[in-house]
Amino acid sequence: MMRRFSLISLACAGLLGLAACGQSAQENATGQAIKDDGAPYTGVGQSQYAQGGWKAGDRNSWEQQLKTRAQYGQNDYQRIGAQQP
Repeated sequence: MMRRFSLISLACAGLLGLAACGQSAQENATGQAIKDDGAPYTGVGQSQYAQGGWKAGDRNSWEQQLKTRAQYGQNDYQRIGAQQP
């Protein structure tokens, strides 16, 4: 009897756990469906915050800018001229 109760409660907990993992369609406050974002390299167009030499929609220049920023802007060893250990 106790074992049967344990199995039933475990099965119910499992079903509730699986039900919580579902995803329903999302809508904004006006009831319209939320659209997906575009590709990251499409960018914001001409903006004062856009990196020079990068054109919106050009995937190759976008990837090159990311590589350059990772190498020189975020690599402290390169930026300060120290030798890597």
